[in-house]
Amino acid sequence: MDDLYREVIIDHYKNPLHRGELDPNDISYEDDNPLCGDHIRIDLRVNEKGQVTEAAFNGHGCAISQASADMLVDSILGKSLDEVKALTKEDVLELLGIELGAVRLKCALLSLKVLKAGVYGLGEGEASDELVE
Repeated sequence: MDDLYREVIIDHYKNPLHRGELDPNDISYEDDNPLCGDHIRIDLRVNEKGQVTEAAFNGHGCAISQASADMLVDSILGKSLDEVKALTKEDVLELLGIELGAVRLKCALLSLKVLKAGVYGLGEGEASDELVE
């Protein structure tokens, strides 16, 4: 079963559905993982009801970080900002479908950290790992 999930991760890494930038956007945030150099930016457009209508990510890094960002962005389309705020690391790990060690866990959760920092309106450099606990 892990092989199937690995194939899905590689496919999202090589053929991301949501890579790009939204300009204009309603929410934008970017951050990196200083341990490995992965970098993610997430842009959102939100309607008057507070629902995510469009989302995109951009960045560079390992297959796990980039696939996780693509899968996470795909999963939030149509969700309210309150639903996005309620996402947990377990939700991201479920999307990925494989067990990860501590180092790869940081890679996988970078996109969630960036997404939540943007939704909570944090300023540059204010995002902490507590956002994904």
